[in-house]
Amino acid sequence: MSHQQDHKTRFSVLDRSRTREGHGAPEALRDTVRLARELEGLGYHRIWVSEHHGVPGVAGSAPTVLAAAVAAATSSIRVGTGGVMLPNHQPLVVAEQFGVLESLFPGRIDMGLGRSVGFTDGVRRALGRDKDMADDFAAQLDELLGWFRGTSPTGVRARPADGLTVPPFVLAMGEGATIAARAGLPMVIGDLRNREKMRRGIDHYRETFRPSVWAAEPYVVISGTVAVAGTPEEARRLLLPEAWSMAYSRTHGTFPPLPSAERVESLTMTEKERGFYESGLSGHIAGTEEQVAHELETVIKETSADEVLVTTSTYDRQALADSFRRLARVAGLGPA
Repeated sequence: MSHQQDHKTRFSVLDRSRTREGHGAPEALRDTVRLARELEGLGYHRIWVSEHHGVPGVAGSAPTVLAAAVAAATSSIRVGTGGVMLPNHQPLVVAEQFGVLESLFPGRIDMGLGRSVGFTDGVRRALGRDKDMADDFAAQLDELLGWFRGTSPTGVRARPADGLTVPPFVLAMGEGATIAARAGLPMVIGDLRNREKMRRGIDHYRETFRPSVWAAEPYVVISGTVAVAGTPEEARRLLLPEAWSMAYSRTHGTFPPLPSAERVESLTMTEKERGFYESGLSGHIAGTEEQVAHELETVIKETSADEVLVTTSTYDRQALADSFRRLARVAGLGPA
């Protein structure tokens, strides 16, 4: 694929700082920083970090803080958030945080924004938010972008954000595609397991996109799990820990640290768990370099995506690093 791949398609990574059994949260955060350095060396376009609250399996609860550590440890890869969940925050504070990041690391910071509120009622209560807050996302987005343009009706200027340009991206879950199109912003849409739904969202976005000061034309980032290994079996094993954690969260209501593939293979599952687990394994792009090249070529052709954001998490960090090395080869990436 490195020969046939249209080089206009960029490849990037979203790392969720997943915790692993036997390895604590501090290690997960340091793993994210280490991974960023590896990805930069391989020529990936950007690395993003995520926002989760009160989740045992995720260490990344403060994405702008983690983005600062990642940007400080790297020198050329773009760094951003996938995403800051706007309903959880005051737009002014978010603008200030990104203003600080952009001031410290000019020209390298991305502002990925989502509309999720906490995973559980308890988390939402702790954040002082309720489910309806997500309904105000378009207005919150508008207010946030206004702080960079100095257009706030309050007469207050956000320091140091005022006058800076930090590229915004909308994580298109539910209404996100419509909001991104109307605001004239780049959009991140997933996931690769539901191609039909993804294509509908992309078509709707492109048809209704209104050019803005932030983007003259639509920009589509497709996101999902991509696993590459020496054999199809090894690639599939990379998927086991996350599929099991997802199945566990669907049956127990909490998202646990990642178990090893070996442990997952030895587990006895209920019929319900097995159903969620099997469906969690299907539909991803996983296989040898040749298989993944073919599959990516197909999905990029189908979606005309400008960028692929890889969201793979697994227990075996060495196998994950190897997967990203192989994917960089497949995509024809070179050091920045």
